[in-house]
Amino acid sequence: MRLTDLLKISFSNLRRRKLRSFLTILGVVIGTSSIVMMISLGLGLQQSLYEDANQSGGLTNISVTGAAVGDNNNYFASSQEEESNKYISDKTVQELAKLNHVVLSSPFYQLNCVMLKGNYEGYVDLYGTTEEALKAKNLELAFGTLPPPSGRLSFVYGNGLLTNFTEKGSNKGFYETGTLPDIDLMKDTLFLVMDSASYSNSQEVTNNDTANESNQENVKKPVNKMAVKASGVIKGGINDYTSYYSSAFCNIDVLKKTLKTQFGNSIIPGQPTTKGGKPYKEFYYTGAEVKVDDTKNVDEVAKVIREMGYSASTNQEYLDSMKSQFVIIQAVLGGIGAVALLVAAIGIANTMMMSVYERTKEIGIMKVLGCSLKNIKRMFLYEAAGVGIIGGFLGCFLSYLLSFGMNKIAASVKGIDTMRISYIPVWLALVAMGFSMIVGIVAGLLPALRAMKLSPLAAIRSE
Repeated sequence: MRLTDLLKISFSNLRRRKLRSFLTILGVVIGTSSIVMMISLGLGLQQSLYEDANQSGGLTNISVTGAAVGDNNNYFASSQEEESNKYISDKTVQELAKLNHVVLSSPFYQLNCVMLKGNYEGYVDLYGTTEEALKAKNLELAFGTLPPPSGRLSFVYGNGLLTNFTEKGSNKGFYETGTLPDIDLMKDTLFLVMDSASYSNSQEVTNNDTANESNQENVKKPVNKMAVKASGVIKGGINDYTSYYSSAFCNIDVLKKTLKTQFGNSIIPGQPTTKGGKPYKEFYYTGAEVKVDDTKNVDEVAKVIREMGYSASTNQEYLDSMKSQFVIIQAVLGGIGAVALLVAAIGIANTMMMSVYERTKEIGIMKVLGCSLKNIKRMFLYEAAGVGIIGGFLGCFLSYLLSFGMNKIAASVKGIDTMRISYIPVWLALVAMGFSMIVGIVAGLLPALRAMKLSPLAAIRSE
């Protein structure tokens, strides 16, 4: 019997019992979509971390830090990394640039500052680095350009910067009211306070009716404010979360010049001091960003930097530490989904066994007419495989619809990152379809073997 004939017989048998075939295929659809969706949740988490790593410089980026200076908010920094007691200066940056495989070495300075506009105030993470480093970040701007390397201090604002602002007195902001402050980042002038600690102290004393005399003296010390404007705004809406979401970027050279002008001989916020409490003459950085020519050289360069006495953290190290957790998460989630497919396999076996009993006489006639045992076996296996393939295809289609819906809902909910919580790569859909077909074949194997063992004469005589 030809292959086409076997396929026609197999699928005609499925069409003959539409309701039973529909329910059996529905079980496979549910089982397949359960496995795909469960695994997609783990892959979504993994994918979002890779995207965050790329936004933080990619897998060839090394974050170098020394003794505490400024405010280091490096997301991927290892908590197990021992803190260095060496400060990072311009000389350090030059030494890093001379290392083998290093294509870019840029200092950065992070500072928590306050921005004011009318009745609103916002605590903002200020990030200063070189023009080359800012270009390497590939910041996609909705308006404007990158901060110029000279002139007055200006910023590229993150697309979610306004969510940091709260109303004075009530301390209510976007996450409490659902409304952004009436501020146009690109057009309006904001007032910048670089010494956020002094500003906070002055606000606490002002709002405290029982302030003592020493605190009242602190209030009399004016907090320096300077007018700043935007050079650009990063592209994206309030729900488009990135590592740049609520930061303000500026040129490091202009920032250093502004800090020295603002504070003069006083201590610059975040800068170290001598044992006598006096500031150093040299300016020290929060850290340095080192970009390596190839991912295979990252570990080698990081090792050399650590031997120099500095702390070095890479995105690759962080992701490697998470891989074992991803495997466990995906195995657990996949196992939960596999239970549903196991139930579907039992349903296929039951359907095929009932089909053997109902078609006993038909099988006997086929044997008498000379149909080989191999063809009878294939007929039932093709029928079971058809159930698996159809169910697997519809299950994957349903999974894509569910995944799309979940990601859309997550993106519209406040406070939830717009990372893809569900991610279904093409290989997962193909593997799921193949697996469902194999499950169908295995489930149909026992009924097929029973059909082969039926005696032709006994089968013909059966009612």
